[in-house]
Amino acid sequence: MVSIFFAAVALSVLAGVMRPAHMATAEQMGMSYRIIAALVLPAILVPGLAAAHGNVDLDADICVRRVGGNMVHFNAYQPQHEAKAHYCTEIPGEGETFLVVDLVDSGLRTLPVGVRVVRGLNESSEDQTVAYWPPAIHPDGVLRGEATLTEGLYKVIITPEGLSPSSYLLKVHQVDYGQIMRKTVGPLTILLVLALIWYEFTKSGRLRKWRTPDQA
Repeated sequence: MVSIFFAAVALSVLAGVMRPAHMATAEQMGMSYRIIAALVLPAILVPGLAAAHGNVDLDADICVRRVGGNMVHFNAYQPQHEAKAHYCTEIPGEGETFLVVDLVDSGLRTLPVGVRVVRGLNESSEDQTVAYWPPAIHPDGVLRGEATLTEGLYKVIITPEGLSPSSYLLKVHQVDYGQIMRKTVGPLTILLVLALIWYEFTKSGRLRKWRTPDQA
């Protein structure tokens, strides 16, 4: 957000320099406000844009759930599609998927913990189970397994003995419109700012002066 703000200020100054000297101050300020709005509003409307690649606190991590007051973290891997990529609730491809559950809090590492993966939203439907890891104690805090996932919705249900279960909803091989928007908002913002600068520049009359230089 800070970098976007400074970029907006810099562009506003540039726009002001491009205006002819006799222009009113109010009009210059109006141009600056339009450029700032074009840059800042997308960042406000799309939360997390500026910090998409930064470190995420566990409490704000969408891959973290709480089970009886204890935190667990979930990741999915599909090395046949992307060797190093890891996913949480949005899984882009189909096929063999490696699932990893990290028992973040040590309180869960002394309890038997089981995991079940079901297709659809009905957790009680046994015939929709696509993977099951029976309850076991994991002193290292890591549960690993795999499942073959096809397009659709799945639930990963984590159940520690004596505690209420927690679950993750997985969307496999489905269009993520939020991700598409996050990827396109940056280029669209740049195009909008350039269009605004070009429009104001042509209105200033300087373009005509460049095209028809004064004759000696």
